[in-house]
Amino acid sequence: MPTTLTIRDETSSGQTLRTFTLADLTERMTVRELLRARIWQEVQDHNRAAASTAANPAGHVFRGLVQPTNTEQTLNGFKFSKPRVLDWEEQFRRACEAFERNGFFVLVGDHQAVTLDEEFEVKADTEVAFVKLVPLVGG
Repeated sequence: MPTTLTIRDETSSGQTLRTFTLADLTERMTVRELLRARIWQEVQDHNRAAASTAANPAGHVFRGLVQPTNTEQTLNGFKFSKPRVLDWEEQFRRACEAFERNGFFVLVGDHQAVTLDEEFEVKADTEVAFVKLVPLVGG
């Protein structure tokens, strides 16, 4: 039976940056499948905004997990010099690489996922947090 999951993006200090839901998920899934669903959704949301950027200047900013190529990091996302659509598969590849090199980690409940192939059960009360790690300046 498909279910919905609430996702939080957090800082390493625990501050919530964004909360959103993913729908129509299976009852058991891997971290890789969760990441794929998340990236697909955020790229679709961005591409819809970019297509109507004349009415929505926010189409110039991508509020996603990983930085697309040729963008500038801002306080609330990644800024494009001009609106453009993103390829979800490229963003998914970049997200998998970022996970593997510890650019962010995933908490499912109180458990930190170690690999992309780790499986977990999706329940109504399952909490998932993506915690972005910020590189130290000069370190």
